[in-house]
Amino acid sequence: MTTDDTTTATDSRLRVLHALRLMGFAAPDRVGGATGLDGATVTATLAAAAVDGHAAERSGRISGWMLTPEGRSAHAALLADELARHDARAAVEAADSAFLRLNEPFKALCARWQLRPDGGVNDHSDAAYDDAVVADLAPVHEQVVALTDRLAATLPRFGRYPRAFAAARDRLVAGDRKAFASPLSESYHDVWMELHQDLLSTLGRERSTADGH
Repeated sequence: MTTDDTTTATDSRLRVLHALRLMGFAAPDRVGGATGLDGATVTATLAAAAVDGHAAERSGRISGWMLTPEGRSAHAALLADELARHDARAAVEAADSAFLRLNEPFKALCARWQLRPDGGVNDHSDAAYDDAVVADLAPVHEQVVALTDRLAATLPRFGRYPRAFAAARDRLVAGDRKAFASPLSESYHDVWMELHQDLLSTLGRERSTADGH
């Protein structure tokens, strides 16, 4: 995602708060990567959010930013306004339904990636086994890219997902085994979970049993 001179402070605030909501905790460079905003804009937006009590910085062995409870409320209000301005609820509902149809097949692939058919841990020493799982990801990948492409026509910020999924899959096909499900590594699973939360947050919903995990 790239920015241009038409990006407003409100747009920047939504993008930054939204990135923190999806990632839970993130350093400014990760926020920049997720939003497409330049470093100066990210820094200024985080500082303003801190003054407003919407975001807090944590320093230490791992440093980064997270939303406060007030920030979650502010973020939800910004998302609701965006949804109304773009008249996008029907499009997001359709994308959410399509995503949920893919969620169980994707979870099954993740289970196969982590465990062998005999229940043993997959140590990724069997390249043929791993390659078969990666091959079976292809139809799920095509469908999740298609649904996010469609949604991006209504809400452009969803346009980052096709690129993020493609980047993770390219790494996986190239032999980076962490690119499937390793946490906090921009893995396919990381992007999947962010999209799931994005759809729920955009619709103003909490996760339920119907949503899986």
